[in-house]
Amino acid sequence: MAALNHVEPDDILDVLIIGAGISGINAAYYLTTYGPKEQTYAILEGRSAIGGTWDLFRYPGIRCDSDILTFSFGWNPWPGEKLLVGGPELCQYMRQSVEKIGADKHIIFNTMVRSVSWSSNEIVWTINAIVDGKGQQVYKSRFIILGTGYYDYHNPQDYIIPGLKTFKGDLIEPQFWPDEPDLEDKDVVIIGSGATAVTILPNIAAKTKHTTMLQRSPTYIATMANRMPVVDRMARDYLPARLAHWVSRMYHMFKSYTSYSYVVKNPEKVKSLIMARMEQQLPPHIPVNPHFSPRYNPWEQRLCVCPDGDFWAALRSGKADVVTDEIDHVSETEIHLKSGKEIPADTLILATGIKLQFAGGIEIYVDGELIEPSQKFGWKGCMIQDVPNLAFIVGYVNASWTLGSDASSYLLMRLLRTMKTKSAASVTPRVPKNAEMKVEPCFKLGSTYLKNTLAVFPKDGEGQFRFKTQYMSDMWDATWGDIVTDLEFR
Repeated sequence: MAALNHVEPDDILDVLIIGAGISGINAAYYLTTYGPKEQTYAILEGRSAIGGTWDLFRYPGIRCDSDILTFSFGWNPWPGEKLLVGGPELCQYMRQSVEKIGADKHIIFNTMVRSVSWSSNEIVWTINAIVDGKGQQVYKSRFIILGTGYYDYHNPQDYIIPGLKTFKGDLIEPQFWPDEPDLEDKDVVIIGSGATAVTILPNIAAKTKHTTMLQRSPTYIATMANRMPVVDRMARDYLPARLAHWVSRMYHMFKSYTSYSYVVKNPEKVKSLIMARMEQQLPPHIPVNPHFSPRYNPWEQRLCVCPDGDFWAALRSGKADVVTDEIDHVSETEIHLKSGKEIPADTLILATGIKLQFAGGIEIYVDGELIEPSQKFGWKGCMIQDVPNLAFIVGYVNASWTLGSDASSYLLMRLLRTMKTKSAASVTPRVPKNAEMKVEPCFKLGSTYLKNTLAVFPKDGEGQFRFKTQYMSDMWDATWGDIVTDLEFR
């Protein structure tokens, strides 16, 4: 395909991918490998570099909690030895990946899409974007794939902390980590107990005077050896690179699925095992209860992972601590807790979570009508009811994101091929008239940041309007399942 970094205003693309992160890059691979032949495409990226999440987040220790064998692309073997990989390494891998498939010649950077408008008369999307934060640019495409992730890049999770404005020290949002924050010999308090807090604490504790993780409620933290298991090393030693990568990917996928299933079926037994393991790694002065005794069962919320037990090592060093309490208010130099205790603080790190957002905040219009995605059902977890020729890609929250991206991307390529076979210019999901479906959120975990899923994302329904659930069944459906029912081909 010809390089399309500079699309002319009058050009009408076959496919426009929005977002150059994991989902967007993966979609480009599937389009060029499994899509209809001779498709023109471009990738619009709002930032100045590829990587999405992993280019945005710069806080110390930023890494992926999924094993890299399932998180990396199935078509580009991961070359490293670590199992849990950091953000900078992931970005480098993604840059190498886009060059490998030639997608780098199709990326248009610093182009933030604000709205997309479908015309049934023209059978085309008009894409309105802002270039370099100021100039406007219009693109046209017959089909759009949203690889925009699932949270707000510009605004973190809302939080209310009484008295926060009176605090005289430094306030840091992990989502907007400063280049060189002064943490040397400071009392630092991390507010939060999720993956971000668990990652930051061991990566700053050594340089601070003291680091405290202040949590309202505890979470489960599992230790994982940060090196390739024997099965992966043997596969690399004896098999061709691509086959070795496939074997390792299947092994880790199967291992993850079976362990998740076991946890869900045996919550009390697994809870006891996890808590016993956490207690073994804690220093004597930090009891497992209440600091690491969650009110929920394992995998009702996402499990936090610490590579090689670095989180526990930081607590045992004496340089870090954990406090489980609620904030009453913040004063100039201290956090006052509802228990009456006070924590001195020079710096507050607000690891309060991410804010969900669908389609990167892009407004979607169909024949002049603004579409509210949360009021629509999602067809097979990748298209929106009553919206033609537009797909979105989201991964799993209880498994590797990339596996979900694979299932959706392959399904979409099969759909594009079917459209070509039928000589169809558009395809629109339609919920059957008088259909009564049970409404559920597309993300089933109970994590705080996922609780407003129904207010943001398309609804999970039944039949063709069920979201993705598990990789093997989803890939089977993407390959051989029904892609005609409840679709209107024009």
